[in-house]
Amino acid sequence: MSRTGDGGSRRVLVARLDSLGDVLLAGPAVRAVAARAQVTMLVRTGMDEAAELLPGMDDVISYDAPWVLFNPPPVRPHAIADLLNALEARRFAAALILTSFHQSPLPLALLLRMAEVPWIGAVCEDYPGSLLDLRHRLPPDLPESERSLSLATAAGFAPDGLGARLAVRGPLPDVTARVGTEPYVVVHPGAAVPARRPTAGHSRDIVAALVAAGNRVVVTGSADEATLSGFIAGGEAFDLGGQLSLRELAAVLRGADVVVAPNTGPAHLAAAVGTPVVSLFAPVVSPQQWAPYGVPRVVLGDQQAPCRDTRMRTCTVPGHPCLTSIRPSEVVTAVKQLREQYETDADRRQGALQQAQGT
Repeated sequence: MSRTGDGGSRRVLVARLDSLGDVLLAGPAVRAVAARAQVTMLVRTGMDEAAELLPGMDDVISYDAPWVLFNPPPVRPHAIADLLNALEARRFAAALILTSFHQSPLPLALLLRMAEVPWIGAVCEDYPGSLLDLRHRLPPDLPESERSLSLATAAGFAPDGLGARLAVRGPLPDVTARVGTEPYVVVHPGAAVPARRPTAGHSRDIVAALVAAGNRVVVTGSADEATLSGFIAGGEAFDLGGQLSLRELAAVLRGADVVVAPNTGPAHLAAAVGTPVVSLFAPVVSPQQWAPYGVPRVVLGDQQAPCRDTRMRTCTVPGHPCLTSIRPSEVVTAVKQLREQYETDADRRQGALQQAQGT
């Protein structure tokens, strides 16, 4: 691998141009690279705060890639020029392009070559010509954090002691004033992809069942989900929708006994802070690849539903049965199972909290 760089120092670009969960799942690869080099992350606009949560990350560049986003912006020469200027100014020794299996790394690889990045690696099925120095191949359905770490390892960056497990940079803020001191369960009902989230009414029923079973429930959500979270809390749970920064959300998830969430970024954030997850998982993508990684979990949902592996963004099956088939009582049982499992291993719980704090 090329060891060129400014004045003998080495700066490596790690690119992940998707959503919150994707950036978090890049964390093990970032940590591996950071043991040997300074790391700049290239992320989509709005993901800077997510990148800054990753241990080992030094610097962030933002860019909205038209070949990645669901609602892509037009290709603008000035945006390309700005990106090239930012890349050239940092004089990277190498770059790793992290992608999902259905994405091509080659458009970004071309821009990196234009920015004179001397060594580029990516997972790639397409013939890359001279665009890649490392064309890495992987089996299907590998968990996403393992997939990213595998590329870093193939590029010569050894995993740290956590391996493919997720982590966040500490310390996290004290959120006791928001959640109190009594044990609680978090329900995070939203997801950016509509097909991956339960209906609002079903999520409200889940919260009601958890409360009826004696759980103290905290409902979280983004600013755009504040109305949704208020409806789902239904006056029975604490509603923090739209009230938390990403670091505060991480702290709230860290303090929870269990997190209940669909396939969404905060589910991976819960895993990164060491909290067990009840995953309400729509099978539009593989749970083996995308369910929360490295923590105790229970995956619920009909994994054989007609939408399986379609990657559809909006459910076309009446009633959204892959998720509405989950009985609220099943969620209550799964929460109880995970709480009991984790409470019997106090040392493991404390170790997870220390990991999340970066201590």
